[in-house]
Amino acid sequence: MSTRATPEQIGELPKIGRPATAALLAADVTTLDGVAAMGEAELLALHGVGPRAIRILRAALEREGRSLGA
Repeated sequence: MSTRATPEQIGELPKIGRPATAALLAADVTTLDGVAAMGEAELLALHGVGPRAIRILRAALEREGRSLGA
């Protein structure tokens, strides 16, 4: 599946790569609130989300004093 039509970035989410962005869109996660509600294992279970995307998302949440869900 090509991700060329996927935007590089969704709203307030940081740039995490098109495959990870496409995975979040497919899961209807388009905000940091949505990311914060998910746990690391749940995010990693999304096809296209890997350790690099997790690091970037975690850093974005930490800048706001937040963290990933349990």
